[in-house]
Amino acid sequence: NIITYTGLATALLAASIALKQNDIKKVLAYSTVSQLGFMFLALGCGAYTAAVFHVMTHAFFKALLFLGSGSVIHAMGGDQDIRNMGGLGKKLKITYITFLIGCIAIAGIPPFSGFFSKDAILLSAFIKSPVLYGMALFAALLTAFYMFRLLFLTFTGSFRGTHDQEHHLHESPAAMTMPLIILAVLSVTGGLVGIPAVFAKGGDLLGEFLSPVIIAKGEAHHVSHSTEYMLMALSTGLVLLMIIFAWIRFRNYKATPATGLGKVLENKWYVDELYNKVFVQPLHQFGGFLKSVIETKVVDGMVNGVGRMVHYGSRQLRLLQSGQVGSYVLLMVLSMVVIFVIQFFLRK
Repeated sequence: NIITYTGLATALLAASIALKQNDIKKVLAYSTVSQLGFMFLALGCGAYTAAVFHVMTHAFFKALLFLGSGSVIHAMGGDQDIRNMGGLGKKLKITYITFLIGCIAIAGIPPFSGFFSKDAILLSAFIKSPVLYGMALFAALLTAFYMFRLLFLTFTGSFRGTHDQEHHLHESPAAMTMPLIILAVLSVTGGLVGIPAVFAKGGDLLGEFLSPVIIAKGEAHHVSHSTEYMLMALSTGLVLLMIIFAWIRFRNYKATPATGLGKVLENKWYVDELYNKVFVQPLHQFGGFLKSVIETKVVDGMVNGVGRMVHYGSRQLRLLQSGQVGSYVLLMVLSMVVIFVIQFFLRK
């Protein structure tokens, strides 16, 4: 249960933050954190094969999206702010098409790879608890929304950058677009190794491959085929509606300052500020105390004190070396007297 709800909280928190990020790579970074939450949600529900399956499919479409963002940044001359983009689909056709495929895959639309792995995770959540399923489905809908927000703001509409950036726009060379094409093909076909039994008996090749090392306990589906079809149709239909909503919301985008909850999400729930207040600043203050008090007064005080003591002692001892023979004879006689007294009167 700890793993389950930690994974679900991770998926929801990171997805909500991704909704209002404007750096193209930050959106994808928080998306990755959210998808890791889905993987741990599957682990907590006992769907180990589904978790590994989503690791694999996520590798395909997220690598595609990150490399696609690199192609966009290359075309934009290093600018990563999606508020300065728009209309890039006309100039970067290969990047646009492959990026679209990655967005469709991560949104979980059939028959792309993300549909099969995410459906398996949602099904495992439904088996554990319908409430858990509803929250996981909501996280999946947020995924569809922020990914297509990213797509529409970047590739559709009119260009919002500078004239120099617009003049510089061009498709990336083959060394950058060929990996995009290969990953796009994998994003489309990668899910075919884990076709659920409701579609084709014996189609779960990945499950068979992992069966010697993964305990199947908790992975058996306890729902009818009709229920499974209904869950697939529900998630797919809601994802499509979320994409349409994103299109309506961002087709005529104009940058405006975030307010209210949007500002909170843009600032990542102020987690960084909270972390800075609770951990970083107290540690800095403690470090300053160690430096100004412990280091200066205690450590340096001890070291310098030893040095001063040796220096003072040596200054006193050097007075014995006066160079006067009479003083030396006197000290020698006194020492002999002390030794005799100790030897004959004080020694037991």
